Amino acid sequence: MNVTVYCGANIGTNKNFTQATIQLGSWIAKHNHTLVYGGGIIGLMGILADTVLEQGGNAIGIMPDFLQKRELSHANLTELKIVESMAERKQLMADMGQLFIALPGGPGTLEEITDLISWSRIGKNPYPCCFVNIDGYYEPIKQQYHDMMTNGFLTAEDFEKIIFLDSIDSLSSQLAKHTPPEVRQY
Repeated sequence: MNVTVYCGANIGTNKNFTQATIQLGSWIAKHNHTLVYGGGIIGLMGILADTVLEQGGNAIGIMPDFLQKRELSHANLTELKIVESMAERKQLMADMGQLFIALPGGPGTLEEITDLISWSRIGKNPYPCCFVNIDGYYEPIKQQYHDMMTNGFLTAEDFEKIIFLDSIDSLSSQLAKHTPPEVRQY
């Protein structure tokens, strides 16, 4: 399975974010999955790819050429795909993925996972979308989705399909329970 992971190009201020990133990389390699990610060597992105590769897994990076020119790409990936734009990167990562995970990150991380959740509701993404909610990092996002539900903009069924993980240990059991959301009807 291709696991598309969105995460920070920084490591953040909480060392538990780094630990969760290493745990996710180990989980991907242990289960013989392939990492699909932004292709960077710095921050949580680099830690994730290094972990997968060090444990014998495969890592595919997708990076726009303007970022590669800044020498931010990881040189030891199984494969590095160079694209022209961020939009092309985002689309290719979505097309390749069969599981979408957001580790802690910034606005880009949030944008990318949110797109996939939205696409699920309209029948364009049948695969699970997960937030790694280490130390409550994504708790405000979870609350926002809950508020959308209570205000009639998101069904309870769709809310339940968004996976919030407090630890990587629960990932496999959460995936086993996943069924795609019903396609929204208007």
